[in-house]
Amino acid sequence: MSRVGKKPVIIPEGVSVTLDGKKITVKGKLGELSMDIHPLIDVRVEGNSIVVSAKDDSKLARSMWGTTRALINNMVVGVSQGFTKRLVLVGVGYRARMEGNKLILNVGYSNPVEVVPPPGVKFNVEEQVKITVSGFDKHLVGQVAANIRAVREPEPYKGKGIRYEDEVVILKEGKKTK
Repeated sequence: MSRVGKKPVIIPEGVSVTLDGKKITVKGKLGELSMDIHPLIDVRVEGNSIVVSAKDDSKLARSMWGTTRALINNMVVGVSQGFTKRLVLVGVGYRARMEGNKLILNVGYSNPVEVVPPPGVKFNVEEQVKITVSGFDKHLVGQVAANIRAVREPEPYKGKGIRYEDEVVILKEGKKTK
């Protein structure tokens, strides 16, 4: 039995859920998300909750049960509240700024790096070194934040680079002289 899969997903006010056979669509104030449901999983809308169950007791059905429930919960939370990831630029001269909807990063390369947000994702820059990536699709927000971090990952000797706000970079000891 899946502990995650057993819990029903509560549908908050202002969110509508529609089931079309094996496709679930969730609409809210922030946007609309849809997902195809695995054939071994059964999804029902009962009142103001979504109940997910496995059709049989195979290993694949049990593994997809909790995963499907978590994905549906992320869709419901995303269209009602949204998701954010915060990044911090660490390094002398490292700056970020907005030009229209594009994010411009000056992180030690000869030319600035431009990042264009995909539809449904917004950037916000505070104090030139703090970037907030927000949107209603959890997967997309996380992927865009990872792509921004990959522009200049934190290096292990001085810790310079782009890191998540709560990320801890363990610094290595430098070369020692005799």
